[in-house]
Amino acid sequence: MSETSGPPAPDGKRLGSLLAPPRSLRTRLVVGVLGLVLVMAAVMSAFSTVSLRHTLMVRTDSQLMAAAQRAADKRHDLTQEAKKASDQAAQEDRSNPDNQAGGAQPDGADKADGAGGADGDPGKQGVPPGLDAAGQSTGTLTLIAPATQASSGSGSEAAAYIDKDGHYASISTEDCRLLLSEATNDHPVTVHLHHLGSYRVVATRDEVSGNTVITGVSLEGDKALIRTQLLIELAVALLGALVVALAGRAMVRSSLAPLERVARTAHRVASQPLERGEVSIKDRVEESDLTSSAEVGHVGGALNTLLGHVESALSARQRSETQVRRFVADASHELRTPLASIRGYTELIRREGADADLPEEATYALERVHSESVRMAALVEDLLLLARLDAGRELRREEVDLVGLLVDTVADARAAGPEHDWRLDLAVLEPPADAAPEEAEDFLPEPPLVIGDEARLRQVVVNLLANARVHTPAGSHVTTTLEREGNALVVRIQDDGPGIAPEVRDRLFERFARGDSSRERRTGSTGLGMSIALAIVQSHGGSIAVDSSIATEDHGTTFTVRLPAAVVEE
Repeated sequence: MSETSGPPAPDGKRLGSLLAPPRSLRTRLVVGVLGLVLVMAAVMSAFSTVSLRHTLMVRTDSQLMAAAQRAADKRHDLTQEAKKASDQAAQEDRSNPDNQAGGAQPDGADKADGAGGADGDPGKQGVPPGLDAAGQSTGTLTLIAPATQASSGSGSEAAAYIDKDGHYASISTEDCRLLLSEATNDHPVTVHLHHLGSYRVVATRDEVSGNTVITGVSLEGDKALIRTQLLIELAVALLGALVVALAGRAMVRSSLAPLERVARTAHRVASQPLERGEVSIKDRVEESDLTSSAEVGHVGGALNTLLGHVESALSARQRSETQVRRFVADASHELRTPLASIRGYTELIRREGADADLPEEATYALERVHSESVRMAALVEDLLLLARLDAGRELRREEVDLVGLLVDTVADARAAGPEHDWRLDLAVLEPPADAAPEEAEDFLPEPPLVIGDEARLRQVVVNLLANARVHTPAGSHVTTTLEREGNALVVRIQDDGPGIAPEVRDRLFERFARGDSSRERRTGSTGLGMSIALAIVQSHGGSIAVDSSIATEDHGTTFTVRLPAAVVEE
């Protein structure tokens, strides 16, 4: 079974990244600075926490060894006192024989017992000797195990600790076993007890009794201190990040403000109509922005230089176009008189010499001279009209009835091209399609009037109808429609001919553009008809567009002329 694989995922992701709007430089700079600050804060926090933990551990080890030494000194003092009391009692027994018969134990015998209370105090029963030494802090623990049972944890060991209230409390058997199993050498180690938390403990051997003595100091205070420091560092880091974000945003905004003004200058220049006409680019980057920073100075200076070159190029283009227009206008004006003379002389010869017996070649030449003079005169008139429109000369401004204009021009086109099917659709005079029957009966159309030059508007329609007649085969249907769309009157000239090729349609309204390369006068043209129509329509505040298809089934061309409707006073 074959499998079809879809497009690779990276291409889709790349397309999404291309379509997504890029982040602003201001945002990236602020985020970058904020990220560096947070990284540095994290590094400093980690370093300070590790340093504090190490310092606290060294201090705890020092306190632990001091507590172990105080406990050992306390036990040594108790042993010395017990021995002294025992010797004193023996001496008294020797001097008093009655005491020997009683078999009484000396008072210090209980003090020498490692499991007895310190100083024989009955309120301290079960407290290991040395835990009650002066200077022992809360959280200190002591465990004394006989030498023969140091690793078994049989329950005969003495163990207690000083709670947070300063009272002596017993240690559970489970924690005693954990202490005996973990504290096996004379180096401080960390033990995590089930009921008391983390402890730093050290195991020593009593020099007199040989018992194993484990002394411990609680680490909970140090851990609480480290947690407090971490919370403080986190709060300081967040507050610092907020301050850096706000201050960095303000600084970046202030630093990028000249660059934004440079961009606005470029946008203002780009929004100007530079494609035609006389153009003067006055916008430049201000001197204060050029000196604000080296980077902005480089960009602004390059933009000013570019704008200067563009303005010079556009001025040169305008001068060249003005010279060409002036030349065309002057040449057209000067050619009108000789062309009129040539045409007049040819007509005079044809009229006065009609009875003359001229050779066939002479007659043909005379006809050619006459036809060419007529064609050249029309071309000169077109060039002169374009020159006047380019110069911005005012056209006549009067009310023009488009219904009468279209009726006349379509009738003329029907006479010029009887082999075509000419149709006229005056939809502007009909009620709307969604009108109710009562509204349709009482419908009074608004006069389809525009303000403009009737002769020039007629020339536009004549050119479009002539284009449809020349470039479509015999039998083609050409429909001219007039309708109202909002405040505009729309004239559509639609044919079902072969259509216009896309490469021709793109340059259809350029001057001297032809639908074919033929120079034959019946099918070819001068290429000024569409450019004249465009210039006239634009001078009337309207627009002209073309839509064409060369498909096999649905082909044809539609020209749409949109003109602002005249306001009819009631």
